[in-house]
Amino acid sequence: MAKNILVCDDAAFMRMMIKDILTKNGYNVAGEAENGVKAVEKYNEIKPDLVLMDITMPEMDGIQALKKIKAADPGAMVIMCSAMGQQAMVIESIQSGAKDFIVKPFQADRVLEAVKKVVG
Repeated sequence: MAKNILVCDDAAFMRMMIKDILTKNGYNVAGEAENGVKAVEKYNEIKPDLVLMDITMPEMDGIQALKKIKAADPGAMVIMCSAMGQQAMVIESIQSGAKDFIVKPFQADRVLEAVKKVVG
């Protein structure tokens, strides 16, 4: 069965790019969120197998959203997405329970490698 994935990024273009990579490879993008607040709401609504979460977003950043999701569902699978040079944030997100991280600009094979590693 196709894995359901929630894609969270404040840039519509990035969401579209990730969605394209995932759907072409047999994954189902069950939802999208443009900020951390929406990411938490959508997570609770659709309970996806995996979340791809941007670190830098308005209203609530990805790390705060990650912490809220993990508090509600300790088994949540989250992969963080960061721009170059966000090492401290990447470390904090891994310590907060993220399973992996991918760096922008995205390489399709790196996105798929991370997704496969986390949800198969």
